[in-house]
Amino acid sequence: MVRRLDVIDRIILDELQVNGRITNVELAEKAGITAPPCLRRVRALEEAGIIKSYHADLDADSLGYSICVFALVRLRSQAEADLQAFEQHMSTLPEVRECHMLNGDIDFILKIVCEDLQRFQKFLTTSITPAPNVTSVKTSLTIRTSKLLPGVPVKREPVTTDSDN
Repeated sequence: MVRRLDVIDRIILDELQVNGRITNVELAEKAGITAPPCLRRVRALEEAGIIKSYHADLDADSLGYSICVFALVRLRSQAEADLQAFEQHMSTLPEVRECHMLNGDIDFILKIVCEDLQRFQKFLTTSITPAPNVTSVKTSLTIRTSKLLPGVPVKREPVTTDSDN
């Protein structure tokens, strides 16, 4: 069953998505409630799986990862076992930061980070293209990122569904 979110839940989610380190007291103030019920709501949102995790947003360049590439991967077979084998292989590669299965001509899109172009080329030819079931890989090097927002847009007003009528 989907948990129904009220305006206060949505404010909490929106604020936490912007700043996961906000104190409970500050969060409660922004949500217009006191700290104890705010903490209960946060815990309930965590337990419901709506809040999945908290993490630090790291600067890739500062850590020596100057290359970001998107790779479009085609597989020979789309049988479920082959798809899962590919996904499992990608999960073992720390350079692959995202792996999304797609609908259409391309089977997967990967977001890959590497220290430099030479290391990316080596990674591509030793870890991606020779992977079982891979038939082709097309890559595009990121030139600039003009927008990077984690998470999802959170509407602060309640969403009306057909079952509400």
